[in-house]
Amino acid sequence: MPIINSILSWIMKQRIHQIELFIKYPIEVQEEWLKKLVYAGRYSEWGQRYDYQSIRTVSDFQNRFPVQDYESIKPYILRLKAGEQRLLWNSEVKWFAKSSGTTSDKSKFIPVTAEALEECHFKGGKDLLSIYCNNHPETGLFNGKLLSLGGSHQINSFNNDSFYGDLSAILIQNLPFWIQLFRTPEISIALMDEWESKIMRMAEATLREDVTNISGVPSWTLVLLHKILDLTGKKDITEVWPNLELFIHGAVNFEPYRDQFKKLIPNQAMNYYETYNASEGFFGIQDQHGSDEMLLMLDYGIFYEFIPADQINSDNPKTLTLEQVETGKNYAIVITTNAGLWRYKIGTLLPSLHCILSVLK
Repeated sequence: MPIINSILSWIMKQRIHQIELFIKYPIEVQEEWLKKLVYAGRYSEWGQRYDYQSIRTVSDFQNRFPVQDYESIKPYILRLKAGEQRLLWNSEVKWFAKSSGTTSDKSKFIPVTAEALEECHFKGGKDLLSIYCNNHPETGLFNGKLLSLGGSHQINSFNNDSFYGDLSAILIQNLPFWIQLFRTPEISIALMDEWESKIMRMAEATLREDVTNISGVPSWTLVLLHKILDLTGKKDITEVWPNLELFIHGAVNFEPYRDQFKKLIPNQAMNYYETYNASEGFFGIQDQHGSDEMLLMLDYGIFYEFIPADQINSDNPKTLTLEQVETGKNYAIVITTNAGLWRYKIGTLLPSLHCILSVLK
């Protein structure tokens, strides 16, 4: 395993040069990605409706149609769920990430294409490992197992050929085979629906594994760690997993949980890295050890626009490109993605740009 760990760590670090390139040329990378997205979407129903073949510049694109929200694309989503294809994107959509609802819906269903899985979500996961291995060259991460704590999924009742569920569950279900070799527990347990039974089964299945890193939402992870201590009778997690060195977290502010984790894992060498991975896309990764800043990932098949905080509720807000934003200010994020989301406004406000857009420094 040490040889495998060394090889995989070396492979992971080869990506760093590409990350440095988009940090050096952020505007050029973003403009190039918009061209790729428009070109790929030109034969979808959406692309034909808005004559994508005639779009040449960022301004052309921004002036072609207004900023969208879930309600405006909902008719397309309903048709996709019913089995129609190539409506918003040029390839098949069979997965939908189920996320929190809008004002009129209990839930919203975000399309997840094969391109979004490979070029965005999985690439983000690999990049986090690349950054971590680069920052910690002596890591033993691949000597043990990744414990991933995700949600569940079920068959979409509108069409038996399409599926929906928590994004985390969709990612676990579709992970490349080589990652499956390094993760725990087995998929049948990881994707269980009933929460209390799932925590018990996960604890039983993982307490004898050599877990070196954990990925999950802080609150859920704490419940699992306490259950493992209850089952083993150990005083802290270092007695169960002595080689644990990394917790990858996201979705919520980690600060209210930090002291609890330090108490359960009293290891000065333990590392905590944050990601910003949403149903709509993988946006940011903490790229510096000991910093709360995240690097906006610019080559994941996402073109970014930003709405200033004072225009968020406007019917026709002015959007800014990456070149126009300022650090230290709050913006709502508008994304165009390889999942067929075109100028789509995410409902939440971005963290202050001194945190999320460290790429602009």
